[in-house]
Formats: sequence, structure tokens, C-alpha cells
Amino acid sequence: MKKNILITGGAGFIGSHVVRRFVKKYPEYHIFNLDVLTYAGNLENLKDIENEDNYTFLKGDITDENYINEIFDTYKFSSIIHLAAESHVDRSISDPLAFAKTNILGTMILLNAAKNTWNNDFQNKVFYHVSTDEVYGTLGETGLFTENTSYDPNSPYSASKASSDHFVRAYGETYDLPYKISNCSNNYGSFQFPEKLIPLFINNIITEKPLPVYGDGNYTRDWLYVEDHAIAIDAVFHKGVMKETYNIGGFNEWKNINLVHLLCEIMDEKLGRSSENSSKSLITYVKDRPGHDLRYAIDASKIENELGWYPSVTFEQGLEKTIDWYLNNKEWLSNVISGEYQEYYNNQYNK
Repeated sequence: MKKNILITGGAGFIGSHVVRRFVKKYPEYHIFNLDVLTYAGNLENLKDIENEDNYTFLKGDITDENYINEIFDTYKFSSIIHLAAESHVDRSISDPLAFAKTNILGTMILLNAAKNTWNNDFQNKVFYHVSTDEVYGTLGETGLFTENTSYDPNSPYSASKASSDHFVRAYGETYDLPYKISNCSNNYGSFQFPEKLIPLFINNIITEKPLPVYGDGNYTRDWLYVEDHAIAIDAVFHKGVMKETYNIGGFNEWKNINLVHLLCEIMDEKLGRSSENSSKSLITYVKDRPGHDLRYAIDASKIENELGWYPSVTFEQGLEKTIDWYLNNKEWLSNVISGEYQEYYNNQYNK
């Protein structure tokens, strides 16, 4: 009898990589992909596995309590990998209530469904909550986020994720619900929606549109290749200690402006643009966004030492693979920004 595993947000960027990995690697599992298919969810991301015997797509909203209870009653999920979330900081500033609803209330509805369905029979069960390093707030020029860093969120997005993390732990303490949490750094790679920096800039370089850099461009981020993140989620799910948290980072920090320069250089080489026609001329410094965290950097030594996980690629290698994917999938890129997101995309980035 196959073990039924629910992956929420599985048609999104990170989620689709996790779904694909689990469907292909674990035929003894039946993977149920729950996604409401907002602008950032796309079943084209999973065309290669949509007909696999151990895969089922469920279209639904994690904030729909009746629907969530119904699918838990029907499929008796033994584990949940919860990735469904509103995740774009800029959108959280313009619409914070949407982030509170999905990220907080949606997580609580899932927690309740798991608690009620499992009914204190917690053997071989786990609620795995995938979160972000942004819950920790901002760092100065030195130091790293560890699993013991105090929470200090600065945006509506990070506040909503911090709250959902706290609710997962609270259910663990109050109801003894078995859980695991991971907090990751900035992801990049194939199938990422072009509202985030790297795919947005790849698309704007292709179309020769402005590259909007916030402030002075010296904001620093740790970058994690999405396929490495999927491997890390696999490791935490199967080998991580119950009721523990694992920070997942790429072991490399880049200032935004340095990243953009590298991106321009690689793109120019691949597009055959000369130094006189460099894409760097498209860089445009724009007004900083409110509550912008100066620096994120993760200490991922716990997952390395305890679970043996370490990134498989350098940032330069991962970035080149990412650029190649977008250049080879221009139709996908065009399609995803031609729908309901197009108006927002135009308003925000193509002024």
C-alpha cells in the first residue's frame, strides 16, 4: 500500500522541483500535489511527470477549510510537505492581508486537518513546514543566521512566515504533532516566476528593458540553487530529527549589484552582445522599498553535519545553468507573464 504524501504549492517554483523529485525517486509514495494555481502556480512546470501512476494533482486553496478536511478524510495523508505560500515581499507590502490569510490561516487549517485526521496516532507521520530565512530579520556586515537566531521579521511577508513557523511549533508543543521546519535562503533556478530578481533580470536583458536595482545595490543575499534545495528537503524529510529546525543555505553571499553585473556579463556572452552594447547600461537604481533588510546569510552547518547535505553547485555554475534554461524556454517565460500577472509586471518593472 503506497504512502500518501501531500505536497502543498507543488505547482510553484520550489514546489514543482520537490514534487518532481519525490515522484521520480520514490515510487512507493503516492504524491498529491495541492495547488490553487495563482499567477505563480503553473502545471506546465510538471508536464514531464503529470501522467505518472504515483502522482495526483488536486486543485484547491489551503484556506478553504471544508475542502482541506475533505481531502484529508479521503486520502488519509501520512505526511505533509507544506510549501504553499504567498512569497513576494513587494506584493506583501501592497497587499499584506492576502499574505496573512494564505501563510498564517492556511497553515493553521492544514495543521488542524493533520491533527484531527491523525487523531494522536503520530507514528510514521510528519508535518514538514518549509519556511524562509527572512523570519530572522536583517544582519549587519558580519554574522550568520543559525537555528537559534531570534525572530525579527521586517516585512508583512516575513511576519506572516514567522507566525506560521510559530504555529507549527505550537501545535507540536500543545498537541504533540510531529513536525519539522526548514528555513532557506534565496532560491534561484528553472521555473521561477519572473517577479524575483534573477528571472526578472534575465527576461529584461533579453527584451532590453530596465534592470531596477533597489537603493545602492549593496543589499546582500545568500543564494541557493533550487535543485539543491529540493535535495535538502528530501534529506530533512527522511533523516531530519522530529521537532527540529534546519537552516538551508547556499554557502555563498552576493551583493545585489555584483550579482547583476555577473548576470549581465554571462547574458551578454550568450546573446553575443559587445562591450559597447553591454546589458549593464540597462541598470537603473530605483527608490528603496520599505523595511528592506540589509543582509541575509545562513549558517547551514547543522544540516551539513547531521544530514550530510551540501550544495552541489557554486553560484556561478548554478547561475549559468539557470540562464541556459531560460534562454532555452523563452516560450514558457512569455506564457507565464502574459496572463493576470502582466498588468502588475508592467506597472512595477517596465516603467
